[in-house]
Amino acid sequence: MANAILFDSTKCIGCRACEGACAEKNGNPYNDAIAAKEKISALKLTTIQTKGEKYIRRMCMHCLEPACASACPVGALTKTAAGPVTYDPNKCIGCRYCMTACAFGAPAYEWNARLPLLRKCDMCSERQKAGKPTACTEACPNEATVFGDRDAMIALARKRMAENPTGYHSKIYGLEEAGGTSVLMISDVPLETLGMPANLAGLKLPALTWRALETIPSLVSVGSVLLGGVYWITHRRAEVEKAEGRKS
Repeated sequence: MANAILFDSTKCIGCRACEGACAEKNGNPYNDAIAAKEKISALKLTTIQTKGEKYIRRMCMHCLEPACASACPVGALTKTAAGPVTYDPNKCIGCRYCMTACAFGAPAYEWNARLPLLRKCDMCSERQKAGKPTACTEACPNEATVFGDRDAMIALARKRMAENPTGYHSKIYGLEEAGGTSVLMISDVPLETLGMPANLAGLKLPALTWRALETIPSLVSVGSVLLGGVYWITHRRAEVEKAEGRKS
């Protein structure tokens, strides 16, 4: 069963409870200054953006065929059967090709960290394994963000639209965008007018990603050799210093 999140812009009141819940779940700080920055970052894996009198939520869209995973040369990003696109920091080499490949600007980098890692929403994959909903949907007081089976979320979106046909734009964003996503969005206006990327319907991004990044394998091989050399020199130096210390 593949899960999904449905975001309904018409029900969002801009309370930012989803932001706070996400920060708490991921061990990130959250205060008024962070809340005021309506942009995804290493400290803010989801954000509510104000668009006049309307609100839009930005986060990882957890594409069915994620370009970030296809661009990663070491398999640090994985699309799971349950829906989330997860990240393994132990495999990451910091190349940041995923950031270039993502059409939604979701992956963020810890630019100021001594040992920087990639940060992104993982759709609360561990909570899902425990049978729980995502932290953001659990915190939402107005059912603007709902979690469940992807087919059920599509059905819920269509139900809301059918019950109030003049109150919604006719399109479910994420149904076909980027080959389909595990985050679906509905609104009373086209989502593109609220800042979501346009012209992605029916477009599967991994094929385009590989054409754009076709030189990655050779670059990675060269980089691996260089990194291996640096490691050998550093390791050898430590051994020599240790041996000299024993002699003295």
